[in-house]
Amino acid sequence: MHNSTRPSSAPTARLPGDREMVLMMAMVMALNALAIDSMLPTLPAIGQALGVTVPNDRQYVISVYLLGVGFGSLVYGPLADRFGRKGVLVPALVAYTLFAIGCGLATSYPMLLALRFGHGLTSAALGVIVVAVIRDLFVGDAMAKRMSLIFLVFMIVPIIAPSIGAGVAAIAGWRAIFFLFAAMALLMLLWLRRLPETLEPHDVRKLDWRTMVAGWVTVTRHRRAAGYMIASGLMQGALFGYLNSSEQIIAEVFDARTLFPLIFACVAIGIAIANFSNARIVERFGARRVSQTAVFAFMATAAMQIVAALSGAETLVMFTVLMMVNVGLIGFIGSNFGSIAMEDFGHMAGVASSYQSFAKTLLAAVVGAAIGQQYDGTTLPLAYAFMLCAAVGLALVLWAEGGKLFTRPGTAPKSPF
Repeated sequence: MHNSTRPSSAPTARLPGDREMVLMMAMVMALNALAIDSMLPTLPAIGQALGVTVPNDRQYVISVYLLGVGFGSLVYGPLADRFGRKGVLVPALVAYTLFAIGCGLATSYPMLLALRFGHGLTSAALGVIVVAVIRDLFVGDAMAKRMSLIFLVFMIVPIIAPSIGAGVAAIAGWRAIFFLFAAMALLMLLWLRRLPETLEPHDVRKLDWRTMVAGWVTVTRHRRAAGYMIASGLMQGALFGYLNSSEQIIAEVFDARTLFPLIFACVAIGIAIANFSNARIVERFGARRVSQTAVFAFMATAAMQIVAALSGAETLVMFTVLMMVNVGLIGFIGSNFGSIAMEDFGHMAGVASSYQSFAKTLLAAVVGAAIGQQYDGTTLPLAYAFMLCAAVGLALVLWAEGGKLFTRPGTAPKSPF
């Protein structure tokens, strides 16, 4: 690690090298993406095997998992501030393994949904702890750069996950996918033996209800953090709306079910390119300039999506290219919005990261589920939802920044509380 980028309170224990740390944290987060994206091509098979009669109801396999992630995110930050990052991450991975096995053995759809919710509850620890670990070691735009690199490596999984899911299901059935999750979690547990504890002893916080509520209130009342947190949740909700309905859109609107893994990979490549680009430019131009420009570009692309959907002449290539651009722009928005929202919480990174993940993911899961349920055999509901989420998100950013956009690095006004 580069000492100049680490807070003065950063731990002194020997850490993995910068590349290994980025790869390790990316793989921890990737377990979450794998549990979502590899399921998409198998939703029809799951629905058929477990008696799901309403096609849109198959989306709940994704939605309830995301809801579990949202609720679980609320508790892992305080636990990590009390018992350490590894002290929470290791038990969470054990629970992740057990829930994955349970999902693979589910005998009814309600049982599968209940286990998926539990799976999401335990998976919530993965993203929360990764953000807390990186915040322990880096600040400001340096943190944004590492998070972008982590997301870049992490995005390899969404690119290949649908193909993995389809391949495993074709060979061994959809249940085998859950057993694959369990095996990968066990391998991750072995690798994490190389990660020392990054929480300094003097940053340990008491675990009590009053302390946690005080932390949540602090974040909620912090105007900049709240604005960027909610805006990030809305933009993520647009992405979740696409995830929920993507299999149906490709299979039914464009009659290209067999091409779904390829189309999904193309769209995911957009966000991977964005995160790679963001990592290279964010320290030069600043997280605000990059992410706020991306919001305007997102709105312009959403307008083109609406026009394409209304034209009646939308093709699969047209849909894929526009989705690749807009989902890619979310790559410039998500990590930077998250870094800005965390700027003033180095002394309580676990609680702040946990609460922000809870609020963003819960909001995104609800918004994404609502968008997915609007699917009507066309791409129009998704296009309208993208525009609405971006417009409201921009309004929240304007409010958070006191009406000032595109400020240079290091010149952002003091946050109004």
